[in-house]
Amino acid sequence: MKNTALTQFRDTGTLYLSAPEAAELVRRLGLPHCLQHMAQHIRADFLRWADFDKTARVAAHSKDGVIELMPVADDHRYSFKYVNGHPGNTRFGMSTVMAFGVLADVDTGAPLFLSELTLTTALRTAAMSALAAQTLARPDSRVMALIGNGAQSEFQALAFQHLVGITCLRVYDVDPAASAKLVANLQGSGLHITVCQSTAEAVKGADIVTTVTADKAMALILTPEMMEPGMHLNAVGGDCPGKTELHGDILDAAKVFVEYEPQSRVEGEIQHQPADFAVTELWQVLRGERAGRDSAEQVTVFDSVGFALEDFSALRFMMDSAVRLGMGERIALIPQLADPKNLFGMLAAPVSVSARLEQIATTAQ
Repeated sequence: MKNTALTQFRDTGTLYLSAPEAAELVRRLGLPHCLQHMAQHIRADFLRWADFDKTARVAAHSKDGVIELMPVADDHRYSFKYVNGHPGNTRFGMSTVMAFGVLADVDTGAPLFLSELTLTTALRTAAMSALAAQTLARPDSRVMALIGNGAQSEFQALAFQHLVGITCLRVYDVDPAASAKLVANLQGSGLHITVCQSTAEAVKGADIVTTVTADKAMALILTPEMMEPGMHLNAVGGDCPGKTELHGDILDAAKVFVEYEPQSRVEGEIQHQPADFAVTELWQVLRGERAGRDSAEQVTVFDSVGFALEDFSALRFMMDSAVRLGMGERIALIPQLADPKNLFGMLAAPVSVSARLEQIATTAQ
């Protein structure tokens, strides 16, 4: 695939997948298929964790939100994601989170694939959550509480339904309209959905609790008295410095798992814990190097902040799927020069296609 992708780039340019085309791709393949295969891609890449050059994301914070770059690479591919988080964007008719990303060839630096990542990020975050739950939650888990019913919520619900086996959903949001939106969007999904009047009501009796709130500030979404033996907590919303969703005592009493510890120490639920607070990176459990859940009664926490390797996996899946389905368009993101040493020549008067091909052929000789 590596040589084929590079050849296609040289011949026709960078493959570009727009937001409408990404949505059409998901419709054509089916959302359950995309969630399942994205989780498989993430799992496969986490199993070769040591192959990647990893770094925590680079963030530019402002009073209204954050803009981040998330890079990662192995010996063959480099990827990055540009993503923002601005909770006030809905006032302007814009999404809270917007993203795009690139998958490039390491040997040449050629940008092989440019894609929207707003929809794709929602898919990969849900797939990551479900993968963690497959690994850490009790196998008989069937009831999930979903706290925060915004843009990510439906994806989380469907990932847990199709990949984990959740059948009952107990939902709560401080904005009743958000819960009503979720119920409308999931009509016909087969999930039994109960809209609750408080977090405590939603959490009661749940096997898995997913928190995915949007405000970029510390909030006590879950408190110790809400915990029940054997729960698995999927803490998604706490994903930047200063923002957490869980009371510290919950972490102290639970077994905590993270994606990439250096990043989670800054951005995750564990950001307020001491430096020697024990956590396990999920890849270690997937590879069988560390234990996951120790007992049916243990409370487990997946402290999810989103890591660049998951976007790498998502871009791989989207590019492979787009190529297979014949979707996307080729764009001249990078100049195609008759003489690659003469960039200034690009400013000369344009030549016909036939003349340009002749120039390239002459240069090649």
